[in-house]
Amino acid sequence: MFMDPSKKMSIPNGERIKSLSWNGVNGWIVCGGENGLLKVLKLDSSRAIADEKGGSGPSNLSMNQTLEGYNSAVVCVCWNEKYRKLTTCNQAGVIIVWTLHKGTWFEEMINNRNTSTVRGMCWTADGQRICIIYEDGGVIVGSVDGNRLWDKELEMQLCHCTWSPDGRSILFGTMQSEVHIYDAAGNYLSQLPLYCLDDSAAPTSIIGIDWYDGAEGLQDPQQPTLAFGVENGRLQLMRHEHDEAPVLIDTGLMATNLKWATNGTMLALAGSYSGGGGDGREVAMVHFYSPYGQHLRTLKVPGGGIQALSWEGGSLRIALAVDTFIYFANVRPGDDEWGFFGRKLFGRKLRSGTSPQRTNSSGPTRRAVFCAIV
Repeated sequence: MFMDPSKKMSIPNGERIKSLSWNGVNGWIVCGGENGLLKVLKLDSSRAIADEKGGSGPSNLSMNQTLEGYNSAVVCVCWNEKYRKLTTCNQAGVIIVWTLHKGTWFEEMINNRNTSTVRGMCWTADGQRICIIYEDGGVIVGSVDGNRLWDKELEMQLCHCTWSPDGRSILFGTMQSEVHIYDAAGNYLSQLPLYCLDDSAAPTSIIGIDWYDGAEGLQDPQQPTLAFGVENGRLQLMRHEHDEAPVLIDTGLMATNLKWATNGTMLALAGSYSGGGGDGREVAMVHFYSPYGQHLRTLKVPGGGIQALSWEGGSLRIALAVDTFIYFANVRPGDDEWGFFGRKLFGRKLRSGTSPQRTNSSGPTRRAVFCAIV
């Protein structure tokens, strides 16, 4: 695998980006930020993938629409790819569902609970239902046509949620670093153990829960598809919610967010690392792992920290929200080892059985070479 620098896109008026999501089916990118910033972008499809010799990637936009409706920071965005809908929420708890009509995004419905902050939203894989969670424990599950299916007040502070790939259960992450499993009707099932916290010396919070839905298939039916990450950099990768032998990783990062590639072959973990040079400077970076916990490579990113990340459909590009910019990088599968010398890109074929980085882990070894964004 090879990753090269592709593009840096700046946001007008210097608004800092808080949320980001790439529609894996249609290619739209939504970004939300300070002062009600909400834009839907689409990179020029004619240059969607850089050429095989290391081209610089896309430079034009085929869509650049600003959506009006917020006056405070937009902190949560998510796509319903099956029905071409976009759901967004600002820090005041105003939720808007947008739909595409004749090439333009329009407001379809709006909801404001007025009691607490929205901490997460997620659609089922079939796009039929959405789950919305609030910091005070409120949960709302609705249908794609706007009807409320059920709501519940849980006696816990919520921070993350995700549906199972079959839509039969929901996982709720709490601010107390617990994960609870409920069925699709809102009935409590059990608590999921976080083994990655068993020997943690200090309290830490959950920064992300992501469950690969298998939409682009699985290379190995037994590979982990459920990922949990906590702020101290620990990761837990599971084959299912009852897996008693998960893959545990201590990444060494101060983590901020994580996301599976859309084909389930890699997990990206964003965060920062203090180099220990005495100046206290932290370096923002993304670590890439195989589903079996093998560290593939690290991508260093300039700026003050990665607020959000998202993969393109097919997992050939990744987008990173950093300060007032969106960084893009191309990802290319393969067995070649690449690197830059000046402005030219050179590569060599890896010999059979060799790999730039290997770990002692069951499961297939993947090859990866990354070039830092510049």
